[in-house]
Amino acid sequence: MTEHIIRLSDSDLQALAAALRSGRLQNPVTAFVVQRLIHSSLAASIADDLNSLTSLGFNGTQIAHVLDVLVKDRRQHECIDELVDFVTTGPEAGAVSNRDTSVVVRELFAKANTSVLVAGYAVYQGQRVFQALADRMAEKSTLKVQLFLDIQRQHGDQTDAQSLVEKFRHRFLQHQWPPQRPVPQVYYFPKSLELSPESKACLHAKCVVVDNQEVFISSANFTEAAQERNIELGLLLRSNPIAMRVTRHFGTLLAEKLFCQLL
Repeated sequence: MTEHIIRLSDSDLQALAAALRSGRLQNPVTAFVVQRLIHSSLAASIADDLNSLTSLGFNGTQIAHVLDVLVKDRRQHECIDELVDFVTTGPEAGAVSNRDTSVVVRELFAKANTSVLVAGYAVYQGQRVFQALADRMAEKSTLKVQLFLDIQRQHGDQTDAQSLVEKFRHRFLQHQWPPQRPVPQVYYFPKSLELSPESKACLHAKCVVVDNQEVFISSANFTEAAQERNIELGLLLRSNPIAMRVTRHFGTLLAEKLFCQLL
């Protein structure tokens, strides 16, 4: 599609398509006729575009069909503002109003129906952060919840990896997960426990995927400070294809045994 036509509004595209089908617009198309259908300032450019398509072998009916397809395609793709929310922690910037990280995370957890995938680097005061998720698991016994977490080895700590894993497991169950609630599947990234700086790595991703329909990707850890006090930025995407890609990515990492199961 030529550059000027694709900038037209849906109503202008539909007007051109109708005129092409009725024979009102015929080759060669003139700006004089086009300006009766759309804004006069665009008439000459659109006439050139239509004549260019004709020179490529398109007839009026075919061009009209292409314009119809363009309109249909636009309507199948929602406005970006309806698909994406800007989510922040911290002070509002001037008159700009954004959604709060803690509110978004709680809402995502509370409305989950089939699955929740959470990836996080740091968890602190998790009982508060994960309360809505734990409550939802109690309400819906079929809800599948997977947490991918990072077990951090402090600088200079030579403790064996298994001891750090057991310590993390105990701390998670006693202090990070709400008591008397179903326990999720929890995985950790073993490379974060390597002693060698050359082989050590960490799980630094921070995201939530709910029902393979919504994805929240943020700089915020799962801590009270990150959720409510720090300056953090994130995007909430309503997109099944993107949600599925994130889920498949972690599924592949699991299949390739790059994560180990903690719980």
